[in-house]
Amino acid sequence: MTTLSIEVKANKDQMRARRKRFGRSALRHLFLVIAASAFALPIYLALVISTHSAIDLLRGVPFAPGTKLISNLSSLFRGLPGTPRLGKMIFNSAIMALAITILKLGLSIPAAYAISFFRFRSRDLLFGLIFVTLMMPIEVRFFPTYAVTAKLGMLNSQFGLILPLVASATAVFVLRQFFMAFPIELADAARIDGIGPIRFLIKIVLPLSRPVLAALAVLEFVYGWNQYLWPLVISSSANSSTIVMGIKGLISAAESFAIPQWNLVMALAIVALIPPVIVVIAMQKWFIKGLTTGIS
Repeated sequence: MTTLSIEVKANKDQMRARRKRFGRSALRHLFLVIAASAFALPIYLALVISTHSAIDLLRGVPFAPGTKLISNLSSLFRGLPGTPRLGKMIFNSAIMALAITILKLGLSIPAAYAISFFRFRSRDLLFGLIFVTLMMPIEVRFFPTYAVTAKLGMLNSQFGLILPLVASATAVFVLRQFFMAFPIELADAARIDGIGPIRFLIKIVLPLSRPVLAALAVLEFVYGWNQYLWPLVISSSANSSTIVMGIKGLISAAESFAIPQWNLVMALAIVALIPPVIVVIAMQKWFIKGLTTGIS
């Protein structure tokens, strides 16, 4: 076989390999586009419906945007029968989500720090008891939690919405696993330098834990913002209604009208999506880093 034929054969093999790689890449991208479209379609339809009037929706589900978005949002800001004003619901949801995020991290950090860095009797048993609570969602504890909340006089209040949701076994577990990866020499060196436990936590542990803390903050904010069952159980007052509760109330109100106001329901749902999306996008870099990397 001549040198020329060998080169021709090698070029053909390279072209064949490139075509295979291109085909596989095209199939992967096609699958991703189809999957993304399937996830985006309900959001797109909700957005489109929110831009139409209730009368327009009697003709069927539209696929083209309308011109009624501003008027629909204005109706929500003014308030409708059975629902508080939109601004009030957003404020209540923001307070609830931020408070849950801050308090959850505020409790989880020292708990995970103590379990990870301190040596005391029954340490593993204590962590096991905390971990077991992951298998017991708040829905299972509704009755005793409601009874305690009622006895403390926190029904129909922000305290009643927030405090029962503050304890987080998930955050303790994640932080404990992260803290256990710290080199033991780091704590020994700090002890030799005369750095106490509190200063070691503030000056060394927390700065190194920023990625995982940011990831947990995003998860806890979305968790607090999307709370539905507990607010419905604990609150019947419009003054403490969150935006997710408002969606449920607006659905009931929309069905009671002569012409169902599904355009307003979808407009409220789109507004409810905006803050979590902003938080996730703003914290995306730290969120991914916190879930995929260790100590840096």
